[in-house]
Amino acid sequence: MKPAAFDYIRAESVGEVLDGLAQEGGDARVLAGGQSLMAMLNMRLAKPKLLIDIMRLSELGRIEQSAEVVTIGAGVRQAALLAWPALAGTLPLLALALPWVGHVQTRSCGTVCGSLAHADPSAEMPLVLVALGGEVHLRSAKRRRRLAANDFFLGMMLTARAEDELIEAVSFPAQGRGRCAFREVARRHGDFAIVACAAVATSKGVRFAVGGVGDVPLVRDWPRLDGSALDDALNGFAYELDARSDVHATARYRRDLVRMIGRDLVREVLQ
Repeated sequence: MKPAAFDYIRAESVGEVLDGLAQEGGDARVLAGGQSLMAMLNMRLAKPKLLIDIMRLSELGRIEQSAEVVTIGAGVRQAALLAWPALAGTLPLLALALPWVGHVQTRSCGTVCGSLAHADPSAEMPLVLVALGGEVHLRSAKRRRRLAANDFFLGMMLTARAEDELIEAVSFPAQGRGRCAFREVARRHGDFAIVACAAVATSKGVRFAVGGVGDVPLVRDWPRLDGSALDDALNGFAYELDARSDVHATARYRRDLVRMIGRDLVREVLQ
């Protein structure tokens, strides 16, 4: 299929992007990497009147690091972040998850913020953002605001971004060398996950996050658990996820994966 007709702007400034969003609202879409949006346009699942291309804005293509936070601009491609020399030492969980995002070809075009904007519950970037307690930076012509990951993702492909807002950047708390682990199960490497799990060691125990099961990634903070206490916590969490059966897997299989993968990851980071 071919996309429905739309107007196209190759933005020369962030202000031009914000003006377009303010004028057209829900009838405007922002084009970054296009790995999700172009398919939706071709299938006419999205029919915007205006497409605003932001990929030539150098100010949105930066990775900025401070002592506590790494901020990734809306134009940063997944491949560029994966190649960033400081990634493994600053955000090891992101370094573990990024190779599972699509394929080399899609990562060379797709952006980190674009994956978050799409908000597919099986995608790896939303899961990592929730697991690390990151924030999404939103900007409109009238205001700027930041939303915690848990407040940003509202449902399947549904976020708290207003129609006139641009996802300007995303920030991840710097982990340093903190222990973490990531694992996912998919039909083929590069496919969306049937179940994806992340575990991060905290000062009080462990944070465990699950994607691909519910409508949004969900996270739990636990003290140091082992043996039957860990099994009980994972079993309770698995049933809270509202797993559903589809053509890829049954709800029971997804719950079993949460228990099995979760046990391994939690033990790994708590060693």
